[in-house]
Amino acid sequence: MNSVVGTFKSRADADQAAGALRAAGIPQDRINLLSPGATAEQVQSVPVTDAEAPGIGMALGAAVGGSMGVAGGLLLGDVLATVLLPGIGAVAAIGATAAAILGALGAVGGGAAGKAADAAMSDGIPAGELHVYEDALKQGRSVLIAEAKDEAQAAEMRRLLTSAHAETIDKAREMWWLGVRGDEKEKYDASGGNFERDEAFYQQGFEAALHLNHRGKTYDESRDQLAWVYPDGLGHTAFRHGFERGQTYLKARAGHPLLDAATATARRETHN
Repeated sequence: MNSVVGTFKSRADADQAAGALRAAGIPQDRINLLSPGATAEQVQSVPVTDAEAPGIGMALGAAVGGSMGVAGGLLLGDVLATVLLPGIGAVAAIGATAAAILGALGAVGGGAAGKAADAAMSDGIPAGELHVYEDALKQGRSVLIAEAKDEAQAAEMRRLLTSAHAETIDKAREMWWLGVRGDEKEKYDASGGNFERDEAFYQQGFEAALHLNHRGKTYDESRDQLAWVYPDGLGHTAFRHGFERGQTYLKARAGHPLLDAATATARRETHN
């Protein structure tokens, strides 16, 4: 299936878009939503397995009763995960694909997250776009992912999302890059490079490092695979610099620094 993605400044606009898709005959199980800002209480209320740390809410394949209610006329309960994302905080996912994306982004929750990440990739979620979804959530935007059966339906979905004030994934990618570009330009130029000349190759390498297949791998470890996908960029010095800076970018976001105080306190009390 083709995935059609839109980001929304408000949850209300995302709900409107979901309702428009449903009214157009799109099945509920092909409409997925990621929405930031779930409360600590919602996160803590989600049951966890024995293998997962208590106080960290993650449920895949289970409904969280009434925590999110109804959006766009859709009863949300097929698959709902309310989790903590590193660097973002609490995020709610509606739909199997949305829950899988949270797993791929490193949601707190143990083994279930890894299985969800595998599911996301097998369902055709572009592994190279995960950082764009991540940044949109960090900016407080909701992300709607609709799965079209063919290109004609995908085109109609894009029209409906645009009518509901969605920004395209390309626009979200542009916004993400603008957010990191200044620091990257400064560091590259300071090392003797010419960022204005080399930016295209640099950005390509930077984003390649964020691809799920290359996370945690060195440039040399990824080189053979990169050669297939980026044959023109691989031989460019700026591509390698960008890749290595992308890995640094990921490491800076490792761990779970944004557990809010309420959640952190709850976890301490649980362990005491």
